[in-house]
Amino acid sequence: MSTATSVPPTVGLEGDDAFETLRATGRRRLLLDAFDRFRAADGFSHARALGFQFTLTLVPALITVVALATALDQDTFTRVVREVLADITPGAAGDLVTDALRQGSASSRRANGELALVTGGFATLVAGTTAFGQLERGANRIYGVERDRPPARKYATAAALMLTAGVATVLAAVLLVAGSTLADAAGWGIAFKVLRWPVALGLVVTALALLFEVAPRRRQPEASWLAVGSSVSAVLWLIFLGVLAVFVGVSPNFGATYGPLAGTIAVLLWTFASAVALLLGLAFAAQLEAVRAGVTATRVERDEN
Repeated sequence: MSTATSVPPTVGLEGDDAFETLRATGRRRLLLDAFDRFRAADGFSHARALGFQFTLTLVPALITVVALATALDQDTFTRVVREVLADITPGAAGDLVTDALRQGSASSRRANGELALVTGGFATLVAGTTAFGQLERGANRIYGVERDRPPARKYATAAALMLTAGVATVLAAVLLVAGSTLADAAGWGIAFKVLRWPVALGLVVTALALLFEVAPRRRQPEASWLAVGSSVSAVLWLIFLGVLAVFVGVSPNFGATYGPLAGTIAVLLWTFASAVALLLGLAFAAQLEAVRAGVTATRVERDEN
């Protein structure tokens, strides 16, 4: 059995040091070693668990948002929410979102929105906190940290990350994918359609920087150093989601293969791809720091007995 090597803590590393280390090591070498570190830490298993938790967070979050729109009884707000959610849904996942929209609206009508908002909001908080707790576990294993934070501190940190980095990431995704639809539905002008790009980019950079800084249980380098790894995550996220959107959208057999489960499968693929991109970026940042500290090995072989 193998695990990722421990990354020694470093002090005072900044962006210039990161690029210097990257040039000295070589991009290709570092990418290959980062992927090997990811595999040594059982990164795909952590990504599957993280993607599943993200999915469990997404569905009650959708119900909560639609319930809020319906409970406010504002036709414009309700219409904007519905159109944006329909636009950001990747291909076959439309059925899943449609069911969530229907359930959120029905719950709001039955209980004046209070029950749907309370139960949906609570389910979102619990699932989201668990998801970011799983992120800490994956990040720790990638850095070679064997123990997570104590439970109370771990899940308090996870809840804070969900309410900050998690919300920022969702807003960025909405702006990138459904910015035009949002502007048209809300009656905003062309300026919003242009400004949404730098705003979304700023949200993604901020969210990833916060995740890279806080998620692992260790002292991290400066944010400018971590920006290299978070940039890898951002690029991979866009590539993976683009490929997935094309695959689901153009594949004539996707819906036929999975039938009524097509929406669920599409969302699971979407969240899994996002989790892989995030953890691969963390592996790149960890390996870059390890090389700087003089640790070139990516894994440690251990006796299973």
